[in-house]
Amino acid sequence: MQERFLIQGPSNSSVTILLAHGAGAPMDSASMTAAADALASQGFRVARFEFGYMRARRTSGERKPPPKAETLNPEYGAAIDDIGNTERLIIGGKSMGGRVASMIADDLHAKGKVAGLLCLGYPFHPPGKPDQLRTQHLKALKTPALICQGTRDEFGTREEVSGYQLSDSIEFLWLEDGDHDLKPRKTISGFSTADHLATMAQMVRAWADQLKL
Repeated sequence: MQERFLIQGPSNSSVTILLAHGAGAPMDSASMTAAADALASQGFRVARFEFGYMRARRTSGERKPPPKAETLNPEYGAAIDDIGNTERLIIGGKSMGGRVASMIADDLHAKGKVAGLLCLGYPFHPPGKPDQLRTQHLKALKTPALICQGTRDEFGTREEVSGYQLSDSIEFLWLEDGDHDLKPRKTISGFSTADHLATMAQMVRAWADQLKL
């Protein structure tokens, strides 16, 4: 039976990062595992969890389409309750997981339950559909947020995102030539995936150290 959470990093860390997976891959996918490893190496307690539809895939083997992101908001809230008391909690996730976290962040931040929002490859629009933006709630976001995005992410390139109206509370880390998994083409960029993940984790550490509840 799959554990409710995959937890790594020091148990006594002052900051816990709770991460949800993307629409199509589970919490123990290669990209999520690599990102969690990088964050744990910076001293964070990192917890990953799965939404119910993804857990169901493990037993049924059926790959039904994921539900609409907003319908997963209560499940994310339940995961926050289940993870227990933490000194400082950052919520977020990979792609859709980060999007769901972003939709509940302001209410939780106002109540002092979360310190920040971390999105790894935010899905600003479906691939090939740049007019179908998922940014309306990001225009007035009050929660301190960090979005780590590859410059060639098909869900939102640097050129595209630069034209969006977004809250000043959102900071960006752009990773050169990175795709939706932050993976660059080494022969073109000169960077490896490990390079980008290390940069991401270092940036998250510096950003998190400035967050306050």
